[in-house]
Amino acid sequence: MQQPAPVPHDEEPSAQGADRTRSVSIFDVAKAAGVSHQTVSRVVNGSPKVRKATRDRVLEVIGELGYKPNRLARALAGGVVRSVTVLTSDTTLYGASLALRGIEEAARAAEFSVAISVLDEQAPMTADDVASRLARPGEPVVVIAFNAPGERAWHALPADFPAAAVVERPRDGGGVGGRPEAWLDDRAAAAQATRYLLSLGHHTVHYMAIPSSTTRVGQRAEGWRDALSDAGRPVPEPLEGGWSPRSGYLAARGLVADPEVTAVLCGNDELALGVLRAAREAGRDVPGDLSVVGFDDAPYAGYTHPGLTTVRLDFEGLGRGAFGMLQRLLDPENAPLLPLWAEPELIVRESTGPAPGRSR
Repeated sequence: MQQPAPVPHDEEPSAQGADRTRSVSIFDVAKAAGVSHQTVSRVVNGSPKVRKATRDRVLEVIGELGYKPNRLARALAGGVVRSVTVLTSDTTLYGASLALRGIEEAARAAEFSVAISVLDEQAPMTADDVASRLARPGEPVVVIAFNAPGERAWHALPADFPAAAVVERPRDGGGVGGRPEAWLDDRAAAAQATRYLLSLGHHTVHYMAIPSSTTRVGQRAEGWRDALSDAGRPVPEPLEGGWSPRSGYLAARGLVADPEVTAVLCGNDELALGVLRAAREAGRDVPGDLSVVGFDDAPYAGYTHPGLTTVRLDFEGLGRGAFGMLQRLLDPENAPLLPLWAEPELIVRESTGPAPGRSR
């Protein structure tokens, strides 16, 4: 692997100005230069999509304020700028967006620039297709493979590319080609949430599924099924809910109209929002008549009415962990300790309660 060119001796701040340099942010530079922080980022990363006059002004302010990231110093010295490309199909999905944030945070801390390539849902994915998305041949890659396009890209990635992935679950025997994968145990978390609902006296639990990238039935659905089977309870046919509140609402209208349905576990919090709306229209009280549990613990989950019981997942930590795995591939002797991510946690709020007829 090619080593970065030596960094100029004046890159590091003097002891007298160290505190001042550490306090300067990209937003300070943007304000002083009269541009957006995205423009400053483009200048720092050497993007050609900045006018010369603007670039010169930003560089002037960077010099005045002492904002000089290592990768900029390397670029100005003609050295190698380390970079990583993130492949993802949808930056709007909650889990994927937070994983991306975690990857970016860890990459910046390691002084890597980050490029993002959004995968087309329907596009074929060959090794050449994936390689063409990278800024440099053989560039390090992190794939967010929560759904089918990411999964296809992860499998199509040429074997000689250094890469790591965030996945729904690991493959038997490890990652693709032995490459590392970061994942959360959704299956165990869904089983825990299902057992919690059964402990409240519900005879069974219905499940509204999100699409799976790895199998016909996703890990969350498998965990739900495990818990019901282990308890000897009926296993209803899962509903296909999609990703959005609207799809959850449409799928739930018939379900919540049945008074025999008293507990629903949803594949994500957005589906749970749709179930809450459908329950209200059907005259079902939550949690008096119907208990609802989500997945992810999105920021709004604690502010719904009633507050949503859900499974908290550390997607940001997962992204940081995936980049840490990539670092260990690139430089196993000098890479920092692998960052750990939190285990899934059931967060109990007001949307769950005893089955109808059971006292609290």
